[in-house]
Amino acid sequence: MAPSDDAHPDEHPEVLPAQVPQGPSIEQPAKLIRIAAMIREMLEDVRQSKPDEAGRRRVREVYERALTGLKEGVSKDLQDELDTLTIPLDSSSSESEIRLAQAQLVGWLEGLFQGIQAALWSQHMQARAEIEEMRRRRGLPPGPGDGSRREPGQYL
Repeated sequence: MAPSDDAHPDEHPEVLPAQVPQGPSIEQPAKLIRIAAMIREMLEDVRQSKPDEAGRRRVREVYERALTGLKEGVSKDLQDELDTLTIPLDSSSSESEIRLAQAQLVGWLEGLFQGIQAALWSQHMQARAEIEEMRRRRGLPPGPGDGSRREPGQYL
């Protein structure tokens, strides 16, 4: 009778996918990056110049279209967050209100991107820990870059 696979459960540990928290998600990251760059440049231009009424109207239109584009690229949770944080602009919005609205939007986008980076780093570290745990269970040597020193080989 052949030994069952249950006799040594650590020899072939089952690899389970990492738990990914369900929550706000980014559906179109490239689009968000393009919109963020455009808004940042537009904010810088508005800071450096004094737009006339036609210029302010155009900035408001671009701002509204940018908000619409951003909402298309994120989950419902992030859409709701954006709705609660953005300042509505209308025909009577002053230059300073336009600057504040744009700065607020740029800040929100930068926070969003930092959150994405933090989530990616966390996933990377979790995956690395899982790989090291699998190596430990199988009795394999540590992977490269783990900080431990190895003994020199016979050729060193």
